[in-house]
Amino acid sequence: MSTHQHSNHNNAEASWGKRLVVSMVMNLIIPIVQIYGGIVAGSMVLISDALHNLSDFISLVINYVALIIGKRSATFKHTFGYKRVEIFATLISVALLYGAGFYIAVEAWHRFREPQPIAGQFVIWIALFGFVGNIISALMLHAGAKENLNMKSAFLHMMTDAFTSLGVVALGIVWLFKPWYWLDPLFSWIIVAMILYSGWGLLKDSILILMNATPHGIDLQEIQKTLEAIDGIKEIHDLHVWNPAAESIALAVHITVPDQMLGKVDELAQEVRLVLSRKFKIDHPTLQFESNTCNNGQLLCSIAENGDKHHHHD
Repeated sequence: MSTHQHSNHNNAEASWGKRLVVSMVMNLIIPIVQIYGGIVAGSMVLISDALHNLSDFISLVINYVALIIGKRSATFKHTFGYKRVEIFATLISVALLYGAGFYIAVEAWHRFREPQPIAGQFVIWIALFGFVGNIISALMLHAGAKENLNMKSAFLHMMTDAFTSLGVVALGIVWLFKPWYWLDPLFSWIIVAMILYSGWGLLKDSILILMNATPHGIDLQEIQKTLEAIDGIKEIHDLHVWNPAAESIALAVHITVPDQMLGKVDELAQEVRLVLSRKFKIDHPTLQFESNTCNNGQLLCSIAENGDKHHHHD
C-alpha cells in the first residue's frame, strides 16, 4: 500500500469515525424523546420503538469502540490485542436489550388485557421525529456503506428503524379516528420479536467466538486433504482453527515431514501459508513441523492421546 493510499484510508476511517459519533448522538436523543413520548401518550409501541432505536445506538457504540480499540496493538499482557472487547460489549448489550424487551412484552400484556386510551396526535409527532432522525442517520452512513461492512449493517439498521417509526406514525393516525388501542401492545410485541431475532444471531456468533469454535464455513477435513496433498508433507495432526477476533481466522497445526534441512522446511512453510491464506482466508497460521508422527496421525491428536491413556488404565 503506498503512502498516498494509506493516508486516504486513514482519512476515510477518520470521517467514518466522525459520522459514527454524530449518528450515535442522534440515536441516543431519538429513543430518549420516544420514551418520554411513550410515557406521556400512554403508548407502549413508542417505548418499544425507542428500544429498537437504542439497539442501533448500542451497535454504533460497539462499531466505534471496535474502530478505536482495534487500532491498539498487542501488549505483553494482552498478546492477541484488544479485538475481543467488541465481542464482550456485544454480549452485554444484547443481554440488556433482551431484558428490556421482556419487560416491554410483559407490560404490553397488561395493556392488551386492559386497553387504555392513547394520545394519537402526540404519537404521530414523536414517531415522525424518530423517522426523520433515522433517515438523516441512514443518509450520513450511506457514504461509508459501500466500503465498510460495519457501516453497511449500521445503514441497513437505520433504514429498518425508519420504517418501524413510519409504522408507528400510521398507528397514531388510526387512533385519531378509531379507539383500537389493542393495536398498541400487538405492535409492541412485533417490535420486541424483531429485537429478539436480530439479537439472537449476534448472541450466537459472540458465544461461538468466545468458545474458540471452528469458524463458520471452515471444514477441518478439507484443510487436512489440501495440506496433505502438498508435496513434501506426510500428514498433519493436532489441527485447531478459531477466531481470535470477529474478522480474523487463526490456525495451529503439527505437520509431519521427512527428516531434512531446515531451509527446505522454510520453503514448505511459505507454501502452506500461501495455500491457507488463499483457499481458507486464514491469516494467523502457527505451523509446527516435525519428523515423527503422533498417534497414527489423528486429526485432533491431544483428544486421541487422552482417550488412549484411559484405554490403557482399563
